[in-house]
Amino acid sequence: MDRREFLTRATALGVTAVGAYALIGAAPARADGHIATGGTLRIQQDVRALKDPPTYDWPQMANVSRGWLEYLVQYNADGVFEPRLLTSWEVNDDATQYVLNLRQGVQWSDGTPFTSADVAYNITRWCDASMEGNSMASRMAALMEGDAARDGAIEVVDEHTVRLNLSRPDITILPTMSDYAAAIVQNGFTGNPSDNTVGTGPYRLVSLEVGVGAVVERNTDHTWWGEGTGAFLDRIEYIDLGQDQAAHIAAVEAGEVDMLYETLGDFIDVMDAIGWTKSEAISANSLVLRTNQTNAPYDDVRVRRALALATDNRVLMELGVNGLGTVAENHHVCPIHPEYADIGPAVQDVAAAQALMEEAGATDFEHELISIDDSWRRPTTDALAAQLRDAGFNVTRTIIPGSTFWNDWANYPFSSTDWGHRPLGVQNLTLAYTTGAAWNETGFANAEFDSLLADASAIADAEARSELMAQIEQIMIDEGVVIQPFWRSIYRHYTDNVVGAETHPIFEIHVHKLGFAA
Repeated sequence: MDRREFLTRATALGVTAVGAYALIGAAPARADGHIATGGTLRIQQDVRALKDPPTYDWPQMANVSRGWLEYLVQYNADGVFEPRLLTSWEVNDDATQYVLNLRQGVQWSDGTPFTSADVAYNITRWCDASMEGNSMASRMAALMEGDAARDGAIEVVDEHTVRLNLSRPDITILPTMSDYAAAIVQNGFTGNPSDNTVGTGPYRLVSLEVGVGAVVERNTDHTWWGEGTGAFLDRIEYIDLGQDQAAHIAAVEAGEVDMLYETLGDFIDVMDAIGWTKSEAISANSLVLRTNQTNAPYDDVRVRRALALATDNRVLMELGVNGLGTVAENHHVCPIHPEYADIGPAVQDVAAAQALMEEAGATDFEHELISIDDSWRRPTTDALAAQLRDAGFNVTRTIIPGSTFWNDWANYPFSSTDWGHRPLGVQNLTLAYTTGAAWNETGFANAEFDSLLADASAIADAEARSELMAQIEQIMIDEGVVIQPFWRSIYRHYTDNVVGAETHPIFEIHVHKLGFAA
């Protein structure tokens, strides 16, 4: 296995980062030079309304609340899972029992101690499938019975130890705890964390105006457990400049921001010319162009397969993201995922596409293809529409502003959606395609797929997991679930005196790492 795969697998199963690096004769990367204390960092980023953390559906939400809401585990850009509110964890040989060891001496900002009761409360909430929009529930199945946590699944051993007793092996439990929807709230809390900002983190919320900006500042009334190891800034400002990258560049040139959330397309070269530091992340970020199978004619597999066969993914990558990525294969498992199985490229066969559409009796159907209005998702979707028209299919394009697109993103009959990186291939598949999952925007429901995916999630050995993954990927292809043209490289620029701002595969901004060079 490669270095990244080893680090991800070893640390997820309980090996420390230092220990994992030592096993390959290396050491974790450290920030160069010294970091000054104080200052205000200005970050260009969408500012979205916060909501109950298990229902977070964008990393931008978490990037703001990370100031005061922390995580049990942190996923780093090198693939390592780092303990945060935990100090360590142990996993038994068949991944059916996890022991979580909590960091001692941590306090909530209201002065109460952080204990196992808080952790048990959060995990219990993650298992609540009745919570509308709770994406964590689809990933906690091994702890659940029905729509809730199973009796005995979450065991408080003592004030600083929690034991999880799974009904079946699951290697994704720790990686899932690092997801941006897994922010840890205080025992008993529910709702919007901007309304009640009690947390364990070093900052507090000053203001949040959706579409405009948000500000967090150092909480001088709270002693943070990591004092001296991070949280160097006095203040962090998130500035929402909309989706237009030209507006982002104008703000850079005017000296109004110190860091971009993401740099896209032609603007990467522009920012290089300006002279800001560029950071690139190896990523499984992607775009899926999907139908929703609860809508006719997309309930017919022949129609879905016809749309995929009419498409050349390489052309979509060139036109959508300037070729900055890797061509994908329509099954949402990336070559950088440890369990990826190479079952061959996506095939374009226009004649076969036309024959299937005619067989389905849908040749004259007018497809409305919907996308957000931005600099990469829109042109990618435009390119798909052009290819489908070239194949003789009727396509109308509908472009919706970002301010409204996400209000109903999971229910459009035919649209494009970007999906973030997850450390393991089984994670995205569980999140997006299992029957009834909160984020299942395709309406896909396939018992064989669900069963194989559950089996794959129980196998620690990536090579053995890959054997099942080949079958899972083939089901995705055979069922025409998505057209997935590329895995895109992601970039971020920032001024040369900013420290800790490197691009993260999931666009996480670890605010405790940020600062200015001394």
